[in-house]
Amino acid sequence: MASLPFKDKKTRISTRGGSRSFRSQWAMFFRQFMKHPGMIGSVIPSSSQLVARSLDGVHWARTRLFVEYGPGVGTFTQAILDRMHPDAILLAIDLNLDFVAYLEDAIDDPRLRVVHGSAADVRRFVKEAGYQKADYVLSGLPFSTLPAGVGETICEETRAVLRPGGSFIIYQYSRYVRRLIDPLFGQVSDELEWRNIPPCRLFRAAKDEALAQAA
Repeated sequence: MASLPFKDKKTRISTRGGSRSFRSQWAMFFRQFMKHPGMIGSVIPSSSQLVARSLDGVHWARTRLFVEYGPGVGTFTQAILDRMHPDAILLAIDLNLDFVAYLEDAIDDPRLRVVHGSAADVRRFVKEAGYQKADYVLSGLPFSTLPAGVGETICEETRAVLRPGGSFIIYQYSRYVRRLIDPLFGQVSDELEWRNIPPCRLFRAAKDEALAQAA
């Protein structure tokens, strides 16, 4: 699926700070969950505690390309931008055109690149953005409900696009994704964040030097 051309964000009016209320954000999230329940992991956006914990440990000063799969209404997106280096880029990939349009309208930040397409095409999107490798990839895609073979492909492509020492950060409501990432990554951590509805598992899969050479 083709990506959307990057827009000139200088021509758009920033909506940060109020016009996009939590209520409107939640309403958009709920509508999309009802339309595409298999593509969205939960009917409720992630908690601020889950967001903060997921992003702990990221070396922001060294990060130049951060990739997010399934940004939705931007719950993680804005938090990433708030932490990122001024020269870094956040590449957000979503299959849902409504979410793509929402993010383009809601967040005015030249470091954000939003593309319409599948996370399975991450290597192509990274190259189109002018990079060869990503420092981090964050995903909330519901791997347990993806079509057969899609989850495996996404995980394999993610390992391939990460730089040596890069990490794949995944938040999920089941441990299903462990069977996909364990064969691909040398180091995988598995934690539980209770301060979320429902409680959410948090995985960090690091790409080490040996796996980097094999990719």
